Amino acid sequence: MAEETINPSNEATFDEVLFEKRGRLGVVTLNRPKAVNALTEPMVVAMREQLEAWADDDDVQTVLVRGAGDRGLCAGGDIVAIYDDMLRGGNITANFWAAEYRLNLLISRYRKPYVAFMDGLVLGGGVGVSAHGSVRVVTERTRTGMPETTIGFAPDVGGTLLLSGSPGESGTHAALTATHLDGADALFLGLADHFVPSEQLDALAAALEDEAAETAVGRFAEQAPPSALATQQRWIDECYAADDAEEIVARLRSAGGEAAQAAETIEAKSPTSVKVTLEALRRARGLSLAEVLDQDYRVGLHCLRGPDFREGIRAQVVDKDRNPQWRPATLSEVTDDDVARYFEWLGERELGLAGADAVRGAAKRH
Repeated sequence: MAEETINPSNEATFDEVLFEKRGRLGVVTLNRPKAVNALTEPMVVAMREQLEAWADDDDVQTVLVRGAGDRGLCAGGDIVAIYDDMLRGGNITANFWAAEYRLNLLISRYRKPYVAFMDGLVLGGGVGVSAHGSVRVVTERTRTGMPETTIGFAPDVGGTLLLSGSPGESGTHAALTATHLDGADALFLGLADHFVPSEQLDALAAALEDEAAETAVGRFAEQAPPSALATQQRWIDECYAADDAEEIVARLRSAGGEAAQAAETIEAKSPTSVKVTLEALRRARGLSLAEVLDQDYRVGLHCLRGPDFREGIRAQVVDKDRNPQWRPATLSEVTDDDVARYFEWLGERELGLAGADAVRGAAKRH
């Protein structure tokens, strides 16, 4: 099948994200394999422009998103760039999030089948460019999740909406512990739709060039292995039903076993991030994706001004000492007022994807 390589209008991203037509398939390849295809603002802007163009192109019936290299689809946003921007007091990160969240919303509303190969690492922003799609494929190599509490941040890219809709309190467990999930767990949580062995992805991509997406994926999909997370749902639902992080940890410790291990994991995360994440999950229930992305932007900009986001990236990625000094250091020191400040209205800086009235309503809830 003839291939047509497309040069996006943003020339700077030509090597970082590739676009081509293969038959009736438009292929997006995130192309920063050494960085596990971590996202930058030029990448998401170029991707949005190309998706909008393909939406009006009658020659394209399906879009496929995949990652270059063998490590994964996407490890998320480029957090080293975010760290450098915080040190300089710049606006690069805010601009990146604004562009990224607009892309996430476009993906969720895309009127053609949007197939995401969630192979290998699919973390944070990688979830944003895949799990909002209409045809989400995981493999035996999938390692996905929202790792933000580990770096003093909170799940964004609409992740709290996705996880708030997971069975019982399984999404709360995934968000607070920042655990990596395999393909079976992703299917259980509702982050994915189909399981296809990784060795079959190239053949599936070829089939998508002229077959309808659901037909092609249906031919290659197999029964996924059992989800370990599903077997833990009883204690997860009992322990995470509370709306107070300290109560959740107390219940986990009392339950013992795997639950007690989850308590230790949560207590090692940023206490502020844990409480803000829990609040974000609870607020996300009943909201639209646009409203949640507005909330994510609000929380994110407040995180940029706090100490834990910068400290978390330093400890995990920059100095790699894995010894973050959180401020405050314990859950009990993080007050309700502290948490509420992360959801405060931004005024003229509001992203406004849901419209001004809807955003104000979301900000005042709870």
